[in-house]
Amino acid sequence: MVIGPDGELGLPWLRPVLDQALASVRGHATLVHGPGGVGQFELAIALAQAWLCEAAEPGPRPCGRCAACHLMQARMHPDFHLLIPDALREPLGWQMDGEGARDSDAKKAKPSREIKVEAVRTAIDWSQQTSSRGRGKVVVIHPAQAMNLVAANALLKTLEEPPGNLKLLLCSSDPEALLPTLRSRCQRLLLPRPERAMALQWLASQGVQEAEVLYAAAGEQPVEALAMLQAGIDAAQWRRLPQALRAGQAAALTAWPLPRAIDALQKLCHDLTVVAVGGEPRYFEATQLPPGAQLPALNAWQATLRRAARHDEHPWNASLLIESLVLEGRGVWPAAAPAPRGGGRGRVGTL
Repeated sequence: MVIGPDGELGLPWLRPVLDQALASVRGHATLVHGPGGVGQFELAIALAQAWLCEAAEPGPRPCGRCAACHLMQARMHPDFHLLIPDALREPLGWQMDGEGARDSDAKKAKPSREIKVEAVRTAIDWSQQTSSRGRGKVVVIHPAQAMNLVAANALLKTLEEPPGNLKLLLCSSDPEALLPTLRSRCQRLLLPRPERAMALQWLASQGVQEAEVLYAAAGEQPVEALAMLQAGIDAAQWRRLPQALRAGQAAALTAWPLPRAIDALQKLCHDLTVVAVGGEPRYFEATQLPPGAQLPALNAWQATLRRAARHDEHPWNASLLIESLVLEGRGVWPAAAPAPRGGGRGRVGTL
């Protein structure tokens, strides 16, 4: 729940930005941007709820108590429309719009990471209908860069000439990936990273043990750090990852979701590369990184990891792919003997 019954925010660092937005946003289209994993989606939902809030008494918006706030909390507000990729609906807790009616073939397919043109056109048609509760309508698009080119172009006319009292909220951790014509039609709202002390305190309140380890692992993005823990990646596993790679223990990663396993290897490759040229690592402690990794091999491994990340939705045999990536990664240390193929499979999840 983003907004509690007394109007408190689940992410405490959002309140100053939300208050600023309510005081300064005047246009019909707003681009919420900043680093990913710090609450862009939550801020957009809170802002939408504040605009639709029906509280009569003065006080912070949203109030969390009125009928409109209750409808938002129940994912049932008739004047709110959410555009997100199917792959994000379950992680964000927004299964809706008759998803249970999908046919069996659609259920077997992997959820898309794109926002497709059909979904955008449906939202445009919806926006042209009269507001049900009389306070206007709000569309949230998250992440905006998930719209393919056709979908983004379909949105342009609505951004330029919105029907009625429509407000659009676009979220993006990479605004430059959006069409310039989209960016130019939006007022910008920056969501910066929260202060470290506040982020660590919040993570501890969510039950994250050794919060500073996952906070660094997530690139100082607290919402992403919590998502890592919810995906089964704890601080102890993260600390042991460099030595597991050095030993060629591919089984240590095969229990992780494939995108997160590839992301972890990319972060490890990044830190090994930084240390190899005399810099300070970002995601791991320097004492956890085995010395002696060679730059040419690291560069080649990084290229392989980038290719794997681009195709992590492909129906790979995940364990074989991870084994291949770990074996190549082990080779960045010239003294590393080849690990036996399939070695360590019996220790899945023991990283």
